[in-house]
Amino acid sequence: MKLGRGLQDEINVIPLVDIVLVILIIFMITAPLMTTGLEVDLPKTKDTGLSQREREPLRITITESGEIKVAGERITLEALGRWLEEAKKHQLLQEVQVEADRRVVYEVVAKVLAEVKRAGFTQIGLLTLPEK
Repeated sequence: MKLGRGLQDEINVIPLVDIVLVILIIFMITAPLMTTGLEVDLPKTKDTGLSQREREPLRITITESGEIKVAGERITLEALGRWLEEAKKHQLLQEVQVEADRRVVYEVVAKVLAEVKRAGFTQIGLLTLPEK
C-alpha cells in the first residue's frame, strides 16, 4: 500500500538478503584460510617410543571358521577381553580394527565388538575391501 508521497509501508528485504549472501560467500572463502597451524621444529631422536606404537591400531582377525586371531595368534574371546582391558589400562592402544571373513557368523563379530567396547575402546574400525 502506498502512502501520500510515494513511501511504502512494507519492508524491502531484498537488499538484506543480498548483503547476507555476500557475507556468507566471504566467510566460505576465508574460513579455510584461517585454519593454519603453527610451524614447529621438532627434535629428532633415534627411538620412536610409545608415540609410534599408539598410532598403530590393533588388528583383530576373525576367520571363516570363527577363530579369533590377534597378531596371527589364536585367542579365545575371554582372553581377548582380558588382553584388551590390560592394553587399555596401560594406554598401549588407541584404536582397534576388526577384520572378519564375509562368511563368518554375525554373532561372532558382534561378540568381538562387544568385548572391544567393554574394554573401553571408542575408536573401532571395521576393515573392508573397496568394490571394483
